[in-house]
Amino acid sequence: MKLTLLRLVTTALIVGTLAACSSTPPPSPSRPAVLSPALPPGAVSIPGDNGPLPPAMAQPKSRWIPVRWAELPGFANDALHEAWNAWIKSCERPAPQFVQLCGEVRQLSIATPEEQRAWMVARLQPYRVESAEGNPEGLLTAYYEPLIDAARHPGNGYTVPVYRLPAGHGARKPWYTRQQIDTLPEAQAALQGRAIAWLRDPVESMVLHIQGSGRLRVAEPDGSVTLVRVAYAGTNDQPYQSVGRWLLDQGATRDATWPGIRAWLAQNPQRTNELLWANPRYVFFREETLDGMEAGFGPKGAQGVALTPGRSIAVDRQSIPYGTPVWLASSGPQVQLSRLVLAQDTGSAILGAVRADYFTGWGQEAGDIAGRLKQGLRLWVLWPR
Repeated sequence: MKLTLLRLVTTALIVGTLAACSSTPPPSPSRPAVLSPALPPGAVSIPGDNGPLPPAMAQPKSRWIPVRWAELPGFANDALHEAWNAWIKSCERPAPQFVQLCGEVRQLSIATPEEQRAWMVARLQPYRVESAEGNPEGLLTAYYEPLIDAARHPGNGYTVPVYRLPAGHGARKPWYTRQQIDTLPEAQAALQGRAIAWLRDPVESMVLHIQGSGRLRVAEPDGSVTLVRVAYAGTNDQPYQSVGRWLLDQGATRDATWPGIRAWLAQNPQRTNELLWANPRYVFFREETLDGMEAGFGPKGAQGVALTPGRSIAVDRQSIPYGTPVWLASSGPQVQLSRLVLAQDTGSAILGAVRADYFTGWGQEAGDIAGRLKQGLRLWVLWPR
């Protein structure tokens, strides 16, 4: 009965006249309404997408150009139900423009892909994201949660601490650099008793700091093993410096991916600290339990909701607001992607109009993809009509 009603509502949405969303940002005054641009070569018109297009819209770091749904690569083929969980997560803390749609989003979680697609066409308008200069091309990278063996106490090879925020954090800004934390007695005194767990490998620790969260298989004192998440809690307020960029500047390697960095370290183990200290930023963590449904989602992103593997991205919030559904298209040697994702996170290196960091999940396979993914990108925001 509920699904039948939902189908009737979806059909009504398609054939009815839709009211414009009252909270839609004002149109750019310099651009008139667009009537009907030509579709891309080979594109097939989408049923229900035949009305006049609205004006372009301006954001602080980007401009949004209205387009037909047919411009979105692969729109007719995406497994939308995989993205719906991410969308429902965004509805836990929705952007103001999406509050009125969230009830329908939740109902559509049991709908067919065809019904979900029809609802999107009826309720949302796609806009191509471009730079202020009109460039629609950008960069896609990826991030993940490393899965690392750890122990509650140092010893037996576990020598690298994962720290909570230090005592008096915030009283001194910036705090000690990574090198000072490793070497100065006063920095170590402030961190005394603040270790959540201990790792074996300083490079794994650096990866954890760069990703901003991770999962630890912790060997407990009683011999049991506990799976926990260590989530981002804060930094030492020092600038982030890429260790891959440092290696390139040194002329030490041409492969600045994590596999390339590890290969260089295997040949130059005596320079490990030199490499790690090239990045002065240090990240502090908090421990979170991982059980039940929590284990099937990633950490909370900047929007404040849990990330969904393959369906959450980090963006520059001055280009795309948190909670916005986004169509992502990227083709390259690592992955071919054309899919619905949600803008739910950000990062210090995620800057620019057409820029996204793609959350791949956790563990070795996710890390292999994230460690090498760096390729071209196009984005379309899906905004309420």
